[in-house]
Amino acid sequence: MTKTANKNQRLNVSSGGAYESVFGYSRAVRVGDDVHVSGTCAPAGNEKSDVYTQTRAALAIIEKALADAGATTSQVVRTVVYLRDINDAEDVARAHLETFDAIRPASTLVQVTSMMRPWQKVEIEAYAKVV
Repeated sequence: MTKTANKNQRLNVSSGGAYESVFGYSRAVRVGDDVHVSGTCAPAGNEKSDVYTQTRAALAIIEKALADAGATTSQVVRTVVYLRDINDAEDVARAHLETFDAIRPASTLVQVTSMMRPWQKVEIEAYAKVV
C-alpha cells in the first residue's frame, strides 16, 4: 500500500486496487485521530468462496488498511456491513465477532440488492478512532 500525507494531517492509504484510480477513492483516509476505511469486499480469487470466507477476506484487507493508517482493529468504533442475502447474516456475524468481540464496535447490517461483482456477497466499512 502507498501512503500520501499533506500539511493538514491527512493521510490517504491506497491498496493499489484498480477501482481506486477509476473511481477516485482511497482504501482508507486518516485525518487526525479518525480513520475511515472504504467499503471493502473480498478480492478476485474468492469467486467461489462462501460468505464467511469472503467476510474474513474483507476483514483482512480492512485490518491491513487500518495498520497502514496507524490504527488497529481494537480502535474500530463502528462498522457497516452490506449483505446481499440476509440469510447469510449468521455467517457474517461469526466472522465479525471473531475480529471485534473484544471491543464490540457500533455496527449496522443492511441487505442490498447487488455488489460491484455478481459473486461478491458482502462489503464492510470500518471507522476507527486512534487514541
